[in-house]
Amino acid sequence: MANDSVARTFLVAFLVCFVCSLLVSGTAAGLRAKKERDARLSQYREVLAIADLMTRDADVAQLWEEKVVPRMVKLADGSYTDAVDVEGFDQYRAASDSELGHTISPDKDLADIKRRARYAPVYLIRDGDRFSQVVLPVHGKGLWSTLYGYIALESDLRTVSGFGFYEHGETPGLGGEVDNPQWLAKWEGKKVADEEGVPRIEVIKGSVDPDNPRARYQVDGLSGATATSRGVTNLLRYWLGEDGFGPYLKRMREEGLHD
Repeated sequence: MANDSVARTFLVAFLVCFVCSLLVSGTAAGLRAKKERDARLSQYREVLAIADLMTRDADVAQLWEEKVVPRMVKLADGSYTDAVDVEGFDQYRAASDSELGHTISPDKDLADIKRRARYAPVYLIRDGDRFSQVVLPVHGKGLWSTLYGYIALESDLRTVSGFGFYEHGETPGLGGEVDNPQWLAKWEGKKVADEEGVPRIEVIKGSVDPDNPRARYQVDGLSGATATSRGVTNLLRYWLGEDGFGPYLKRMREEGLHD
């Protein structure tokens, strides 16, 4: 084949394109794996932080392996299930799937999320040979956005040990104060439900009166953010209620927290 032939020109162009496509594909695959790994470690950090286990110099993956047992729960009856893999399960994407999700009837949709997955992960926190906490994912509508977060409950499954959001679009300085550490600290020790397991937790308008018999279920409202405060109350009551983790929490209260 002559050096200046048309066929050689096409051959060289083809080989250059082929090699470049291999390089681009390989780079994309490598970055996708890194992106997935970073997302997984970010989720680990969020769960560990809510359980008050995260430290600045912690080896996140090692700490996760030592302290956390993730399980998948079938929300309808609160049973553990292996029907879907807990690792990498995206309950928010699954909510829109015809098989993995379902539409929430308006009379039950306190969190204003329209649809939810039939399954949700829970994260059991080891303390020696027992489980001392369980961390539950929660989400629901605030004023401007859907708030995504976690709540950690002590082994009695009524007492808050940690709470916070990792993603939202509320107004900075107003609804955005859901990230304020001073406000989040007010949640620790609060009861989310009464002795019968009925969700009672609420963010009130103003400050909690310690002499009020309901004070143990109440958290100070966010100044100037009534709609966001109401959204936090509603999303927690939904996810801790009968259409959320209610059946699971009832089972664990009866059986004791286990994996």
